Amino acid sequence: MKLTDYFLPLKKDKPKEAEITSHILMLRSGMCQQSSSGIYSWLPLGKKVLDKIEKITKDEMNASGAIEILMPTIQPAELWIESSRYQDYGKEMLRIKDRNKKELLYGPTNEELITDIFRNNVQSYKNLPLNLYHVQWKFRDEVRPRFGVMRGREFLMKDAYSFDISEDNAKKSYNKMFVAYMKLFKKMGLSPIAMKAETGPIGGDLSHEFIIISKTGESDVFFDESLLDMQKLFDEIDYNGDLQEYINKYTSFYAATDEMHNPKETQNISGNLIKTKGIEVGHIFHFGQKYSKPMNATITNEKGQNLPVFMGSYGVGVSRLVGGIIEANHDENGIIWPKEVSPFMCSLINLNCDNEKCLEVSNQIYNYCNKKMIDVLFDDTKESIGSKLTTADLIGFPYQVIIGPKGVKNDNFEIKTRKTNKIINLSLNEIFNFINENMV
Repeated sequence: MKLTDYFLPLKKDKPKEAEITSHILMLRSGMCQQSSSGIYSWLPLGKKVLDKIEKITKDEMNASGAIEILMPTIQPAELWIESSRYQDYGKEMLRIKDRNKKELLYGPTNEELITDIFRNNVQSYKNLPLNLYHVQWKFRDEVRPRFGVMRGREFLMKDAYSFDISEDNAKKSYNKMFVAYMKLFKKMGLSPIAMKAETGPIGGDLSHEFIIISKTGESDVFFDESLLDMQKLFDEIDYNGDLQEYINKYTSFYAATDEMHNPKETQNISGNLIKTKGIEVGHIFHFGQKYSKPMNATITNEKGQNLPVFMGSYGVGVSRLVGGIIEANHDENGIIWPKEVSPFMCSLINLNCDNEKCLEVSNQIYNYCNKKMIDVLFDDTKESIGSKLTTADLIGFPYQVIIGPKGVKNDNFEIKTRKTNKIINLSLNEIFNFINENMV
């Protein structure tokens, strides 16, 4: 994509409404625009990141055996009344009446609706286990929306729901999602830590939050430093294997959110206890028959008995992850995108668009990248050199290929790796080799 043909509304100054780094950088880099308090329009650069996070999430859900559906944003209040959560959920729920005075709500989560889908379509244990998921917009009327997409009112979420014949089987489904989350976050270039967490309004007796460590995180977290080396434990796990063994090994190390932290449990940890800030990007729950009992979602077991199904739910904050990834990957000049979720792989920068040779070389590289199906943003504007380089650092793609008159004359061009800010000099032919080795 050529920058002269792209929509990238950059801002030079720090927006007044932004408090944290990710919010500042998302607005400055033209990724989003606030529509109203806690609600955002996603502009082209931000939408590309959102799509990549969603695809990675869906791919891993599918690999785990979960099946995608799509539920509506608007739900009937009667389902929430049936589960007894309608009044309990509080003012965060946006309640609506249609023209026929029917009570509706803008869904903050989907436990009731998915339970209704299940009870109307599944009756036998032979159809279990079952895990249904979707990626859909949610709305929670936060009392004080802040931190941009990190705590907005409208947000994109992947939520999955498992159904099993017994508590033991439900725990196996929970374990499968635990592993899936560790895998999918790593595929986004992240190294989260799974921590014991409160179940909150979702309910249940077992819950883990997946936390990105960041100095600008919202809450305190505590964990054994040995966990920093445990991510690789999940790399090669087969979903059909004995997952409990791996999870037992991982959870034997101390890790807890502030609400669940117990200093008495940290006396015998294997490494140093680390207290730092973290950002929640995923949350999983096992809640048994909390919804199936009041909503009469039952299945017939092998003995012909009719029993309430056992359930769990599993959320990934897709839009929240955009902010979380930036919080964990930036410097004073801008964003540093992990390759896996970067909107473009490369900034191709023509320092002098009036120079025919610079234009010729730039077009050669641009056409080569397009042929190789590499997403490249070609800065073909007539902005100053300083402005072009500043923009490239701000938007933070993994690589910058810089074409200038001096480089053309000497067949010696600069390639900058944004993560390290290291610059190497390569000939044109070597650039093509570099692209093949690092960007394909």
